[in-house]
Amino acid sequence: MAATSHASIRSGDGVSTLAGRWPLLGQRRPLVVYLCAIVALDLAAIMVCAVTTVFQWHDLLTFGALMACGAVCIEATRRLGMPAGVSRDLLSAWWLPVALLLPPLYAIFAPIVLQVLLQVRVRATVLYRRVFTSAAIGLAGCTASVAFHWFVDDPWVLPQGSGPPILYAVAAAVLFSLLNIALIAIAAHTADPDIAWREVLWDRESLTLDIVELCLGVTVAICCGLNLALLILALPPVVLLQRSLLHAQLQAAARTDAKTGLLNAAAWQREADTEIVRARRTGDSLAVLIIDIDHFKRVNDAYGHLVGDQVLVAVASTMRGQLRDYDVVGRFGGEEFVVLLPGADSLEARQVAERLRTRVGHMAIPVDDTLIGVTISVGVALMSVHGDDLIDLLAAADLALYRAKELGRDRVCIPAVQPPPPSALPNDPIS
Repeated sequence: MAATSHASIRSGDGVSTLAGRWPLLGQRRPLVVYLCAIVALDLAAIMVCAVTTVFQWHDLLTFGALMACGAVCIEATRRLGMPAGVSRDLLSAWWLPVALLLPPLYAIFAPIVLQVLLQVRVRATVLYRRVFTSAAIGLAGCTASVAFHWFVDDPWVLPQGSGPPILYAVAAAVLFSLLNIALIAIAAHTADPDIAWREVLWDRESLTLDIVELCLGVTVAICCGLNLALLILALPPVVLLQRSLLHAQLQAAARTDAKTGLLNAAAWQREADTEIVRARRTGDSLAVLIIDIDHFKRVNDAYGHLVGDQVLVAVASTMRGQLRDYDVVGRFGGEEFVVLLPGADSLEARQVAERLRTRVGHMAIPVDDTLIGVTISVGVALMSVHGDDLIDLLAAADLALYRAKELGRDRVCIPAVQPPPPSALPNDPIS
């Protein structure tokens, strides 16, 4: 994310004064406006719904029971922790029934309750993210609740199993999911306009999880409508599914670099070793690139480490957008990145390296009232030419990288291959 003009960043020590106290002000201006607009809209919805809602003891009891189940899920997964950044959970299994069975006001308050518990009991993150998440989910839930109650006069007929109410419930759940994903995706794209929409919308895994959440939410709503005591039977499988989901996310987080989202050094090395073994077996070509951001220390010294992190993220995003899905890209540490290109020969490896160098060189990262540009130097090594194992390939690529730096940086180098020494002729040939 790029810092706006509201962020006062001291050079050298990377200390942010205003943005340090108010992290939201350190974000891009369009993002700040968007987040504030969503929260304001959520507050307006609360006021409108509060005026029109008739409070009943049965509704309050149902809301309390569903929130208690959500709290149990949070406590049951608390020891696992939660990976940094955007993560998925199954808490919609509890606030989706709220949207279907209760007046819209409860749908707005349900995510607030559970997000507060997540902040206090699981992982404290910057407050504006929790507030925005609560507002986005609340608006999506409120809209789905209004739509469902518009077509179904008495939501408590849902447990009877008749076709139309269940179809309307499924449609409302789909509407909830679409709105929630859209609000989050707009925020992500506003924060980083260079990121592709496909990266912030659905992929196959996200779509599968959304379908699971939809089914769980409707099923829990039916159980809750039959008898609140049935929530005791619904709770254990939801807890188990959520623990499994968080465990998988934590495993994935352990493989990635927290700043850039690329593979970390250890995970990249494991995958690179696997690709090299496969290339040996099949006889395919393969190339390794080592990429270094030129004069990166000057960026940190001039603008601070927060801006330096923004540069790292921008470079990583640009490289990922220029590589194939099966290319193995990771952060090796500091300002160095590594890329393994399966099936790439000398010509293709050089073309990819030059494309990465050109695209990064054309980047302009907005910081305060200026734009930061960086360049990269790339060292290339080819399997069966510069080595047959990962250590030899990395050593050759590193040697080429230093050669690129010596020649003035912002260039691609491939190490020269020394010709084999001529075989020695015998002194006394046998006639």
